[in-house]
Amino acid sequence: MTAADEQRGGTTRRRGAALEDAILRAAAAELREAGYAGMTMDRVAHRAGTNKNAIYRRWPSRAALGVAAYRHLADAELRVPDTGTLRGDALALLRAANETWSSPQGAVLRDLLTAAADTPDLLTLLRAQSGTTRTDAAWWTLLTRAVARGEAPPESLHPRVAGTPLTLLRAEYASRGFPEAPDETLTEIIDEVFLPLVRGRAHPAR
Repeated sequence: MTAADEQRGGTTRRRGAALEDAILRAAAAELREAGYAGMTMDRVAHRAGTNKNAIYRRWPSRAALGVAAYRHLADAELRVPDTGTLRGDALALLRAANETWSSPQGAVLRDLLTAAADTPDLLTLLRAQSGTTRTDAAWWTLLTRAVARGEAPPESLHPRVAGTPLTLLRAEYASRGFPEAPDETLTEIIDEVFLPLVRGRAHPAR
């Protein structure tokens, strides 16, 4: 790369992962400030200091960029707790998930889900993103640590087991009609359902 390539208008010209990160951060900021309806390729390009062609080469539609930006935002803010016990880790992670839904990040997701009702492409992309995520990986990490400590049986390493707390939390949201649950409910999910399920996997039914 020449000096002329590296410098453009007094700023470093970005390529590859650096440019993609700048675009995703710009799109996430637009989602937070203007919502999906207000996020345009022009606004994202201007904010990222690039052009629309650079965006379209990576994300063929506004819907694709919106979903990618949310995923980028969610992944950047996810922290995997390490309290030393499965119960402590599970409660911390479930509490973080509960706080997320009422946070700016949760507002972005709710906005995307609302927009998806009238945007088939966006709905399809959101459904595709609902598979394996870093959140799923975080719960898997908690179980893996617990197995390594001898706190949980190896048989508990199952995707359905790892996904149980979040599934129950989402069901709680649906029954309440808003994305927030009291801490006693989170504790019940972990103490009355998740931990007994994990321990019971030592002798799974055949």
